[in-house]
Amino acid sequence: MTCDRTFCFSPPSGFLSSAVSAATVTLAALASPAAALEVRVVPDNPRLGDTLSVLVETETDNATVPTVTANGRRYETFPVGTNRYRAFLPTTPLERPGVRQLQVSGDGTVETVSVNVGDRDFPIQEIWLSAETNAIEGTDYEFDLVDAFKQLVTPQRFWTGPFLTPSDGPVTTVYGVRRYYNGEWAGNYYHRGIDYAAATGAPVRAAAAGRVALVGRVEEGFELHGNTVGIDHGQGVTTIYIHLSRIDVREGQMVEAGQTIGGVGSTGISTGPHLHWGLYVRGESVDPYPWQHLGLK
Repeated sequence: MTCDRTFCFSPPSGFLSSAVSAATVTLAALASPAAALEVRVVPDNPRLGDTLSVLVETETDNATVPTVTANGRRYETFPVGTNRYRAFLPTTPLERPGVRQLQVSGDGTVETVSVNVGDRDFPIQEIWLSAETNAIEGTDYEFDLVDAFKQLVTPQRFWTGPFLTPSDGPVTTVYGVRRYYNGEWAGNYYHRGIDYAAATGAPVRAAAAGRVALVGRVEEGFELHGNTVGIDHGQGVTTIYIHLSRIDVREGQMVEAGQTIGGVGSTGISTGPHLHWGLYVRGESVDPYPWQHLGLK
């Protein structure tokens, strides 16, 4: 189930997974021949929708905190150990596959890292909507709050290890599904998360530890998303849980991995009881599957 400023729909679909592994990327130094930075990117064979974990190691204790620039966008890194830093970079189904040039700056050195992001086949669905349903757009109120939530970059990391599955229900729609609506290709659309079918009221759990940074309710104007909870996991990683029947947490509350935060529902624009769960990195929807099974940390 994807909720943007169009419509939410969740027909059954098959399940996708992507294997990821780690490897050291060859560097091309732009400064001195003896590079002061060691850079490693995970996974070594990423595909569209994967999260790039960029690990940077400096030579000195008092080094300037490194930054990573890609496609004109600058990403902060965060400490993960002595002289070691990390940044997460998103990729999405709307991008073109091919080589990405990452510029890593720090310790008076700039390194260029070449990462090839492979193509990926996403399922395609054809959806037919009534004129009345097609006219539903949601409210500016809910979209403004949700958009601001997805842009959070909290320096502290609250989670550890792999993310948990937030529902016991079966997967009905996977990440990245592309669609035709009423015969027209929705070029800017892809399914921004995973849908789990379950009975109304079935528990919805926090996928990882974090701070509840968004609580939205139907009666407050969340017409499209329905009852919504958003959790900030830190360092630009957030998860969102929508169409809930109830909300068991409050904004600002700290939650643990596996803690019940609400119940499965069909509020907002929904065709039946289910949980739509989305994972965002620096405001972009990425495939949650590697976070569940690899444990990006």
